Amino acid sequence: MPTTFKHTALKVLKITGITIAVILFLLFIIPLLFPGKIASEVKKIANERLDTKLDFTKSKLSFFTHFPALTVSLDELSLTGSKPFSNDTLLKADEVAFGIDIKRLLFDNEVKINKLYVSDALINVMVNEKGQANYNIYVAPEKRKDEKDAPEEGTAIRLERIDIKNCHIKYNDRSAKILVDAKGFNYVGKGNLSEDIFDLATDAKIDNLDFFYDRTGYVRKKEVRAELITRINTNSLSFILQKNELRINKLPLKFTGLFTILRDGYKIDIKALSENTTVKDLLSVMPPEYLTWLEKTEISGRSDLLLTFKGDYNVAKKQKPNLAFNLKINEGSVNHKDAPVPLKDFQMDLNAILPSLDTEQLLVNLRTLKFKVGDKDYFNAYLRSKGLNEMTIDASIKGALDLAVVDAALGLSDFDLKGILKTDIQAKGLFSTSKKLFPKTIGGISLRNGWLKTKYYPNPITNITFVANMLNKAGTFQDLIVAVAPASFTFEGNPVYINAALSDFNDLAYNAKIKGELNVGRIYQVFSQKGLDLTGYAKADLSLKGKQSYATTGQYDKLDNRGTLILKNIKATSELFPKAFFIKQGNFRFQNEKMWFEKFYASYGKSDFDINGYLLNTINYFLESNGTLSGNFNLKSKLINVDEFMALEKGENKDQKTEIEYAKEDNPKMSGVVMIPKNLNVSLNANADKVEYNGLIINKLNGKTGVKKEGFYLENINFNIIDCIVGINAFYKDESPTAAHFDAHFTAKDFDVQRAYKEIPMFHDMVSAAEKAHGIISVDYKVKGDLDGNMGPIYASLNGGGTINLRDVKIQGLKLFDGISSKTGQDGLNNPDMKGIEIKSTIDKNLINVEPFTFKVAGFRPTIKGTTSFDGLLDLRMRLGLPLFGIIGFPIVVTGTHEAPKIKIFSKTGQEINPAVYDEKRNKVIKKEKVSKSKK
Repeated sequence: MPTTFKHTALKVLKITGITIAVILFLLFIIPLLFPGKIASEVKKIANERLDTKLDFTKSKLSFFTHFPALTVSLDELSLTGSKPFSNDTLLKADEVAFGIDIKRLLFDNEVKINKLYVSDALINVMVNEKGQANYNIYVAPEKRKDEKDAPEEGTAIRLERIDIKNCHIKYNDRSAKILVDAKGFNYVGKGNLSEDIFDLATDAKIDNLDFFYDRTGYVRKKEVRAELITRINTNSLSFILQKNELRINKLPLKFTGLFTILRDGYKIDIKALSENTTVKDLLSVMPPEYLTWLEKTEISGRSDLLLTFKGDYNVAKKQKPNLAFNLKINEGSVNHKDAPVPLKDFQMDLNAILPSLDTEQLLVNLRTLKFKVGDKDYFNAYLRSKGLNEMTIDASIKGALDLAVVDAALGLSDFDLKGILKTDIQAKGLFSTSKKLFPKTIGGISLRNGWLKTKYYPNPITNITFVANMLNKAGTFQDLIVAVAPASFTFEGNPVYINAALSDFNDLAYNAKIKGELNVGRIYQVFSQKGLDLTGYAKADLSLKGKQSYATTGQYDKLDNRGTLILKNIKATSELFPKAFFIKQGNFRFQNEKMWFEKFYASYGKSDFDINGYLLNTINYFLESNGTLSGNFNLKSKLINVDEFMALEKGENKDQKTEIEYAKEDNPKMSGVVMIPKNLNVSLNANADKVEYNGLIINKLNGKTGVKKEGFYLENINFNIIDCIVGINAFYKDESPTAAHFDAHFTAKDFDVQRAYKEIPMFHDMVSAAEKAHGIISVDYKVKGDLDGNMGPIYASLNGGGTINLRDVKIQGLKLFDGISSKTGQDGLNNPDMKGIEIKSTIDKNLINVEPFTFKVAGFRPTIKGTTSFDGLLDLRMRLGLPLFGIIGFPIVVTGTHEAPKIKIFSKTGQEINPAVYDEKRNKVIKKEKVSKSKK
């Protein structure tokens, strides 16, 4: 018996060992048997199905990369997007692996991909303002004739497993104003994906999720967990959410609905629900900086949350889904640590609907918002509104709060508040700036014995008093009355007083008095974190009284504006400029319609400004969004560095992307053009010792410059460059942060041609022959065209003409004349001296057309005319007049380029240089000029 058992055991072990050995052998041998076939099939599938650029460093076939699956792994893979994002990355991964169906490979000799593995990847999904996306890279197979009933939308997928590990997914949709940024994204999806319709079981995890809508962050740095069961129709790419449970931090959400990808967008019908959740779990989705506060605060109450997103999204058809949101909170209570009394009986019922994602159709119904603090303090409010720019409003706010008690109950760590706040405001009607309508309103707000201290600055703002009343009986701008009397506070021992009365907002009547002084840098620190650079001092003693129309209609005698405003060491920033303005000193005096700059010293980067003069219409400019500020100034400067004003040098603000930041993101290698404010009409009599622009050094600039709605202009400007006096009249207009237009007329008399060639880039490109020239020339030229994103001229856009006068110029070593001298056998022709020669030319579409001009050299009289281009192509015609008087001569044709001219004696056949095709709307050269057929 023992011998039999031993024999059987050995047999089993032998069979097991052989089986394992065979399996291991197959695991090693199969990748060696099919590497070429599988690699070629993967490349074939990629070429047939992807309309984009796919790159990877190496590939390998193995069972052990994602055991036990047989996978083709592509290392360091990068995949670009579809048009118009062909140069942008859609996918960049350390590894992307495709699982191979081993049965189909062994028995059918067919390569079938049934699994997808992606690890350590960046998935960058982009949609531009027109709704064009970068993920449309898949080319659907042509439908066979027998597939009459096949659905038209989407395309087919045949995967059994999707495995994504540690990926960074970024979805930036500018058309919908949505930005989703998910870091640490892990996803495993399993199911019978070989079927046309199957259920996909999913386990997903996101370590860090950000969600922005219209540049506002609603979800930031949140952890997400998801267990999902999704029914998928692979032919139509439809996703039916059957059982989908998410958890954002501690907030549970259930998703149900449908999502279908269409050819030109998507169809969506999704409902997210969180029922009977604790208020504390709801608040766990707050921004991360508030989570520490949440841990130290006793919070009770129940909440219900419902979010629906339903409809079609198609930019071409102007279709967008409807978004709706509902939040209810009952029996809420907040008690931070050992507060004397809690904030209790908190109730909120909010419903908001955004039809077609159109803010002009926004419906907000805040049925109730109320709470109590202790036994006496209370707050009640409701709001019903429709629209945005033209908004129907029905609102009420009533409350009486001791801010010190509220501060303690909420545990506001960043602020210490004191004071008695009371408010009672009711408003009902239509708000519309275009129709000059304002809701019927009555009520006011007051703060007594106010006190504010923040953690950012050791001293508080004290004695805050604010009483404001509002009345509007007729519902129009004209009937609106706002009175602020008094308003005052004390900071660092300095009191500030404000009294103001405003009425008739259709033609604003104002009566305001402001008196006091502030250390601007210190009061800024009260509200902002230390380390941010803002310093300065302001002192005001102003009395302003009048109407808007008095200034706009010239009734200056009816204005009573007087007083002074003094600024020192102020730092100011604007989104139009990449650096900060520093006002070292600014003494302003108000006298009726004018705001005088009596002493104004400022700097910007390396640039400095000493300004005196006045502004008109200052009141209207600050009161109206479309007001225009006019003025006239004298400016002196030791240095103005134009390069520092270029728009795209500004750092990126990730939370609030302006047009400039988008342009910087799209054009990372561009500095940007100078952006001109559209609501200024200001002229300057300028006197600058030195101006730096695009590598040029300009000295002793003087003349008139100005900014108006149409752009920036130079009038009778004179300056010194390369020891030559230059005169210029010019106009400049920015078209976008990366494009601008200019129109200039400049003259320059008696300057060194070699210095101009070496130190002025535009002269270097326009007069390439100057490289071999030495001597004195003069220029009188008009030219207009477009500038690119680096403030350089786009030569294909240039148009103009003028004259170049050669007073005394010697040309040595120019290949053109060396070639003519060699071809004709006349050594004296290679280094001509040109005196008193006037050359007229015109510029159009990247071509320079030279009119005939004649000069003397070694007894000969050459006459030259023809065409050259900014790219160096030549089509010049020359008549070489023979001694003594040039009556007899013979033709010469010069083609080729400046570097390699082709010279033909006794010929009239040249080459045609086609002009470049330039698209003004896109600020882009579509096609460069090229040499075509010969011409005579």
